[in-house]
Amino acid sequence: MTRKAKSAEPPAPTIPAIPPADVLGRLAALKTTATPDLKQQWRDLFAAEPPPYNRRFLESRLAYRIQELAYGGLKPEIIQCLAVLGEQLDGGNPVLRRIRGDDKPMAGTRLIREYQGVEHSVTVLREGYEFEGRPYQSLSAIARAITGTRWNGWAFFGLKNRRAAA
Repeated sequence: MTRKAKSAEPPAPTIPAIPPADVLGRLAALKTTATPDLKQQWRDLFAAEPPPYNRRFLESRLAYRIQELAYGGLKPEIIQCLAVLGEQLDGGNPVLRRIRGDDKPMAGTRLIREYQGVEHSVTVLREGYEFEGRPYQSLSAIARAITGTRWNGWAFFGLKNRRAAA
C-alpha cells in the first residue's frame, strides 16, 4: 500500500496584479468605499484577514498595497539596506524599535500659555527650554515655576494630546 505524500503547506493564494491604469481610480474610490468592502479588498489583496484597526489605517494600507501590486514593491537590496540601518539605530532590540524618538517641538518654537490672567512664553531650545531668560531642562520645571505646584509640562502647555497622537 502506498501513501500519497501530503504537502507541508497549502498552495499560496494568488493575488491579482493591478494594471497601472487602474491605480488612480482605485485609490480615489477608497474614501467612499464601505468599511465591509474595504475589509473584503484587504482579503483579496493581502490573502489574509484584515486587522481590527480603524478605517483610516485600512485605507492607507490598501492604498499602499494597490500601488505596490501595480508598480512593484521595494527591491530586496533596499529592504536589506533598511534592515541594516535599523540595526545600527537600535542594535537589533525590538523593544527599542517601538520607542519614539525625540518628539519635542522644533527649536525656536514659542509655547504660550495664559495662567491666572498672565501670559507666559517659553522658547524651545536645542537642549531644553528658556523661560524668562533662564534655561530649563523640562517643561514640567517651567510649569512648576509658573504655578507653584507640580504639573506635567506637556499637559500644562497643551502638548500632551499632540504627543499621544503622534
